[in-house]
Amino acid sequence: MNIVGVAACTAGIAHTYIAKEKLENAARKRGHKIHMETQGVIGVEDALSSGEIETADVVILATDVSISGKERFEGKKVVEVPTETVVMSPNKLIEKIEELV
Repeated sequence: MNIVGVAACTAGIAHTYIAKEKLENAARKRGHKIHMETQGVIGVEDALSSGEIETADVVILATDVSISGKERFEGKKVVEVPTETVVMSPNKLIEKIEELV
């Protein structure tokens, strides 16, 4: 499965990057391809390309704040969760997404 997403927490620091790392590890462990963009105090990092979004089977928005560019995901299956859910249970989240897709 191809997964793309955005991680963004309130402060834009710790939970943003922890959520990204945990999601990437959980998805890869189950054999999925994943690319996570971060949005925080230093701006957008690892920005998703339009091609990556187009070929994605699902979009994960691990966010605690509104993000820029959300309209890019129109027409895609989008799963929105707080960063805390990702930090606490990344493997369970990936399993649920597998059921959804």
